[in-house]
Amino acid sequence: MWIGGAFALGLVIGSFLNVVIHRLPRGESLVRPASRCPACRRPIRPWENVPLVSYLALRGRCRGCGVGIPLRYPGVELLTGLLFAAVAWRYGPTPIAALWMLFCAGLVAAAWIDLDHGIIPDALSLGGLAVGLVAMPGLAAWRGEPPAGAGIQALAGAVLGGGLLWLVGFVHARISVAFGRTFDHWPGEGQDPPRPASADYWLWFPGMGLGDVKLLAAIGAFVGPVGVLETIVAASLLGLVLGLLAARSGGPFGFGPAIAAGALLVVLVPHRPLLVGLAG
Repeated sequence: MWIGGAFALGLVIGSFLNVVIHRLPRGESLVRPASRCPACRRPIRPWENVPLVSYLALRGRCRGCGVGIPLRYPGVELLTGLLFAAVAWRYGPTPIAALWMLFCAGLVAAAWIDLDHGIIPDALSLGGLAVGLVAMPGLAAWRGEPPAGAGIQALAGAVLGGGLLWLVGFVHARISVAFGRTFDHWPGEGQDPPRPASADYWLWFPGMGLGDVKLLAAIGAFVGPVGVLETIVAASLLGLVLGLLAARSGGPFGFGPAIAAGALLVVLVPHRPLLVGLAG
């Protein structure tokens, strides 16, 4: 019953995440107006907005204009439901399970927005960072453990995760300048590469946005320094596969989905911690 309830909750949260994914990058309110068809702007009735069930009942089409509903909508609902069920199976009915469900929901939204728009909104990355830095020591205090240790772990994970990815982007940018390489939109047409006196020298990199850096910092706040190293390893392998697939198909590629998937593997798949495994 616990796992089934978590799955049902995930379907409902996934329905809301569809609103977040569609509206947040556009700067629209997540509350008003009510859900509507993007094609004909017809308001969606409550009985037409039941996760998965309504999509099947409507045969994947808007009742008003008949335009097809993208498969991604039930896909996000089902994915979130399965992730919530996996958290319920992995952690049982505990407060940490609720926190990991929130973690999963944020990653689904961040990954899908990055896939659609090539950005990760600060509301998800920096907002997630703030939640992680507060929630992890708060959870430790609820368990009767010293919150300071958990707070240090969360802060160390955030600094290590964001810092390592920033360092990769910074070094890559400097090597690119040294060899005279240019990329789309970096530097801009007719512009020289940024110099140390400019903020862009430190924060603007070819092929990678600061959204990825901030997302990995947020993940580190939740999973700690060891967990964020595991996330980087998993994301690098997944990113290689996704990048090759994107190159073959000619489609866009963002590192955000790989980072999110790597973090989900770390949280949901039972395994020996990375440093323990390396030590034998």
